[in-house]
Amino acid sequence: MQPSKHLLRTLASSSSSHRVLASRSLRTTGQNRHFAESATAEAVSANPEGNEDASQTSEGWLWVDSVFPVRIGRWDLRTYIGYAREDTLLERLRSLLSPVKTHDFQVVSLEPHGKDGGVFVKFKYKASDSDNALQTILHNIRENVHSHGGVPSWCGLPAGEVWLVKGTPWREIFDPIRVVMVEGKMEDWFDFKKFAIYKWLRENTVERFSFAAESEGSSLASPGVWKERQEAEDALQKYLTDFPSTICFVHGPQGSGKSRMLNSILKERGRKAMIIDVGVLTKAGTDMALVSGLASQTGYWPVFSFLNSVNSIIDLASVGLIGQKAGLSSSLNDQLKQILDVVGRGLSRVNSSNRTRHDREIKRAGLQEERSRENDIRREKIEAGIWHDGRIDVICGNGIMSELGVGIERFTEADADAPRAVAAESEVFNEKGEKVERRPCGDKQAEQAKQRQDHAEDLQSVEAMPVVIIKNFDSKGGGARKEELLEVLAQWAASLAEGQVAHIIVVSDNRENVKRLAKALPSKPLNQISLSDADNASAMSFVKQKLHDSGLDINFSQQQLAYIDRLGGRASDLESLIHKVRSGLTVEEAVDDLVIRGVSELRKNAFGDDIEDAKSLPWTREQAWILMKQLSKQPQASGASHLWFGVDDLTDVCWQISYHEVLMDFPFKGDETPLRNMEHAELISIGTVNGRPSTIRPGKPVYKYVFERLVHDATFQATQDIAFNEKVIASAETTVRACEDELLTLKDVDAGTASWWGSKRVVEMRANHLLRKMRVAQDKVEALERQNVQLKKVLAKTKA
Repeated sequence: MQPSKHLLRTLASSSSSHRVLASRSLRTTGQNRHFAESATAEAVSANPEGNEDASQTSEGWLWVDSVFPVRIGRWDLRTYIGYAREDTLLERLRSLLSPVKTHDFQVVSLEPHGKDGGVFVKFKYKASDSDNALQTILHNIRENVHSHGGVPSWCGLPAGEVWLVKGTPWREIFDPIRVVMVEGKMEDWFDFKKFAIYKWLRENTVERFSFAAESEGSSLASPGVWKERQEAEDALQKYLTDFPSTICFVHGPQGSGKSRMLNSILKERGRKAMIIDVGVLTKAGTDMALVSGLASQTGYWPVFSFLNSVNSIIDLASVGLIGQKAGLSSSLNDQLKQILDVVGRGLSRVNSSNRTRHDREIKRAGLQEERSRENDIRREKIEAGIWHDGRIDVICGNGIMSELGVGIERFTEADADAPRAVAAESEVFNEKGEKVERRPCGDKQAEQAKQRQDHAEDLQSVEAMPVVIIKNFDSKGGGARKEELLEVLAQWAASLAEGQVAHIIVVSDNRENVKRLAKALPSKPLNQISLSDADNASAMSFVKQKLHDSGLDINFSQQQLAYIDRLGGRASDLESLIHKVRSGLTVEEAVDDLVIRGVSELRKNAFGDDIEDAKSLPWTREQAWILMKQLSKQPQASGASHLWFGVDDLTDVCWQISYHEVLMDFPFKGDETPLRNMEHAELISIGTVNGRPSTIRPGKPVYKYVFERLVHDATFQATQDIAFNEKVIASAETTVRACEDELLTLKDVDAGTASWWGSKRVVEMRANHLLRKMRVAQDKVEALERQNVQLKKVLAKTKA
């Protein structure tokens, strides 16, 4: 604890020399402040070639001293004068700095630091040579400030100066190491599963005795089987084979095969991807855990998360000691941005190194092609008898050159064995019979080779780019911490896409989350790819094709087709069906097993394991039960439904209920939050008409039959109905008591207005209304209590 005490004493003491502040800026930084080497922040290169721009935007810091009085103690009244004039002094200082436009100088923020009597100024500039540019900026700023009366101060007398802040925080003198670690994460330098010895051992041990039916990276869409899925895969392939200019947003319900499609395409193209799972990160209980989780997923190392706690304690102690924070801790937003900035530089290096490697491969392939072409030319000359081997000259000279001055070798096409044939081949005539000059074959081949090389270079440049996948990009739930994380990720993803550093694929279960990305990238439309459930024809073709690939050709009966239709085209359920049929189950048994498994999952997810577990759910058991009970009744489509949904949707109309009718009745009473939470949990699906909520459907197709099976469980139904009825009875009893109390009040009102015939009539009308209301509530109580008696008998029989 000695270093901490020393630091606090340093924070409490006043600074005697302001002009040495630049050398100890790390200790006196304000909140949320970061410094970079030579007052510049290393930016992510936006050049697809991996080279730095001639003038890239950087950031720096200035220190302006003697603006505020240096506080000597609590009794120092000058401090309060400085506080009173703070806004005026900062505005004056900004007006002195803003006119300077050297290297596009721009003031970003002013951060007063009253303890040392100065102000930190964060600025941006553009320059290729940072050191010379910073000195020029500082010189011009000082000239402008002094020409307008000097640095403003609390006492009105200019006595300060502007200084350039230098140095790098200790946690940042590790950024180069972190960039290398991020690059190693992308290139699998530290993944033992990529080592040759591990692959050999796995191929000759585990995989030799493995009977896995289908690899996880295989595609769901076979040609001509699932048209919608094939279109989605083609759209994603097209995005990955072009230079990225926007973000690819893939959305679809849970179980629709989003991850399966991505794994299949990346494996097919041999692309490596960095995966950031937002769902895992938002489960972190603290900011420290969130930062550590993001660092682990991106390869950012080393990360000193423990320093955040230490710095927070020091800040807390300094507030009690000197009345303000020491400025050592940084916010969650700044920490996330710092990590992602380093990750961006690492991805840029991966892009550059991959491109360099691909360029070498292209050059090597070009040399091999050139060598092959030369060999072909040599072979043709040898066959024509005009090949001259210069190596003979080294041994014996050019034939009888010493006597006749010329050799006996053939050198030209005229000396070839078949000159007429060569000449005939070289003559070309057009349609009119006129002789035209024939283009040399070598030129045509060279042009084709150049075109192939250009195409290969473009393709290799695209293939060299890394892929970043942001999974579970969902804005619902998670609190302020999750909102902050999504905001930072959206801005970071947009910068990588615009800079053509990487292909960015954002995966979400809900299309509504596209708004945040569109806001981060307003100048370009997003590349949206939607995955949905297959229709009956596509689902049936998919099942047949996958079973055929496994050696099973089944002629489904009408009953089996009806059972397969229960799954409704959800990719995950269709895959489970195929796996179960491969294992020897019949189609009926496989579908029933899926329904039974869905019942077990639904009981846990919708109602909780016990009472305590149910309290943590964002809805009540009564709310979940009434929805499932109504959705399992299968109401027939009415004429109005025909107008709303069309003929093709009549089948689904039988499995939906009115959103507003449910919302207005007990137990929701106008509260939409439980319905939205149940939609987020995939228990229900809310349909819209003209942008407003209209209908409620089961969360996925198989839930239609899961709800039906659950509602027809006599014991479970009796338990939930009793609990629901008790809540309704309690509400009705409350209504009865309220009416009784008001009737007693009306009795006194009636006695006081006996002489006024009109008032007496009003009291009588109100009393009759309350009596009718009491009668309805009482009838409901009696009916529900009789129903509970019968339900308890059912439970008694179950126990027996």
